[in-house]
Amino acid sequence: MMTGWIGNILRVDLSSESAQTDAFDEAFAQKWLGGRGFAVKTLWDELKPGIDPLGPENKLIVALGPLSGIPAPNTGKAIVAAKSPLTGGYGDGNLGTNLTIELRKAGFDHIIVEGKAVEPTYVCIEDDHIQFLSAKEIWGKGVYDTLDWLYARHGRGAGILAIGQAGENLCLNAIIRSMEGRAGGRPGMGAVMGSKKLKAIVVMGTKDIPAAAALEMKKLGEGDLQKVFLRDKEMGWTRQSTTAVLAWCNEVAALPVRNMRKTSHKDAWKIDGERVNAARHATYGCPNCTIPCGIAILDKEGRESELDYENVAMLGANLEIFDLEQVGSLNYLCDDYGLDTISAGAVLAFYGDAIEQGHIEGDFEFGDAEKAKTLLSKMALRQGVGDFLAQGVMRMSREIGKGSDAYALHIKGMEISAYNCKFIPGMALAFGTSGIGAHHKEAWIIIYEITDTPRESYGKDKAAKVIELQRIRGGLFESIVACRFPWIELGWELENYPRYFNTVTGLNWKLDDFMTLSDRIYALMRAFWVREFPDWDRTWDHPPEIWFDPSNADKEGIIAGKILERNKYERLLDHYYILRGWDRRGIPTRLTMDELGLSAEAGELEQYTKLE
Repeated sequence: MMTGWIGNILRVDLSSESAQTDAFDEAFAQKWLGGRGFAVKTLWDELKPGIDPLGPENKLIVALGPLSGIPAPNTGKAIVAAKSPLTGGYGDGNLGTNLTIELRKAGFDHIIVEGKAVEPTYVCIEDDHIQFLSAKEIWGKGVYDTLDWLYARHGRGAGILAIGQAGENLCLNAIIRSMEGRAGGRPGMGAVMGSKKLKAIVVMGTKDIPAAAALEMKKLGEGDLQKVFLRDKEMGWTRQSTTAVLAWCNEVAALPVRNMRKTSHKDAWKIDGERVNAARHATYGCPNCTIPCGIAILDKEGRESELDYENVAMLGANLEIFDLEQVGSLNYLCDDYGLDTISAGAVLAFYGDAIEQGHIEGDFEFGDAEKAKTLLSKMALRQGVGDFLAQGVMRMSREIGKGSDAYALHIKGMEISAYNCKFIPGMALAFGTSGIGAHHKEAWIIIYEITDTPRESYGKDKAAKVIELQRIRGGLFESIVACRFPWIELGWELENYPRYFNTVTGLNWKLDDFMTLSDRIYALMRAFWVREFPDWDRTWDHPPEIWFDPSNADKEGIIAGKILERNKYERLLDHYYILRGWDRRGIPTRLTMDELGLSAEAGELEQYTKLE
């Protein structure tokens, strides 16, 4: 008998307002584990190539893992996935949410949402009882009002995923929100919900979460939660949490400033971690978290706004806005509308840059916080110029032309997150080879690169390090499913996670088993992209042209005159492909697919491109 997994998938069809329970077996569970592994396999199997990501044929996946919701450090995460409307490839994201615990207590490991509702709808799951309820009263409302309305009807203990107006209006960088400050799904997962007229998913469960050794896991997990708490108390990471990175990035010339044309700024201290901590109004975290990273301040309008490094950097430094309260206001608007803060900051920066270059007409200037607020509202509501901004920088640059694609800071259509890599080759490679487009979450190599190895190196060790981090961050943590912060920030040993997994499942996995799983997931994510874009070549893994442009080099400071070198980057990419067992185009070879148990998938992929 399978333990650790429930073995149930809730399949929800919005078109017919029907639901059914599908089962998966132990062989499937062990091959794909959960979370990202389940999501990419399901989308590969069930989506026809070329479908419209905003059409009813797309499927929204809510995927959990065998550690989801168990009493252990930071297990309150969920994966949301679909074919991405922003990139056209595989898309996913993770977010902390009570829904994780409630969905497993309701008796399900995953949800697959299909079809499209006739009118605004939310799905309510109470154990085995599934309801399709009208969301007309909250359609058009922001996330905060939506959550309040749903809590009033279902109680504060309900697990909820919801969208704001950005998702309803199909902004391509709309995300999914939960628990006031939690957000995930940068590749447009909120727009997928909006396209299905699905305002929210509400879950309440009463059952036990299965485990092979439940009492042992409870004792182990609760003890480790306390240990992680005490380690943080000793180290003090949550004093600034992720916002501590801002001062460091400014110091090492890696901060996004002025559409990443600059790498530092003299006023960056005004929005750094010390200032955020000093302005702290409240602190928030995810379920089963003892190192809460969400620092809420009061914004310019007196509202609570929960900040982290990415949104402060992209809505602050990258727009040259160094008023922390104003940055808080921009972040609040994004959170309420359901806009991704990283992409929103990148879009406004690109727009301001294009105006400055004379490539487009407009009245936005860097540093103008009030105008930025107006533009965010227009973007979310798709009003006026907001309809143009809601497309994301890749499509904006295509529409503008005039060489603007060179400074449209995206990879594969996803806006680059808050690390300026004009002279950080390994991090540029991490962005280039991320499975969803330019995202830092899968291989945050920047500390290793700047502190442990020569920054200017393009050696094989950097490619190997990117893969190592992708295996851990993008494979293990995204599939079990759990937050990586205890390991990253506090040094909570990786060996703890196989221990949790084995206690829950009764299996005997080693870390290497998770690395093989990760390689399988990355190969299938890449296969998904290639199936959608059969003309695939290695240029899809290239960073933006401006990072190779000598005219964009810093004029002063520690990296003055230095940029990425194209020929060396190509060699670095070659190292990555060889280590992965992928060909020079960046496509897994037939041998690699076979060794990873993907022979059937390789056979299908060969209908679209020749495998070496």
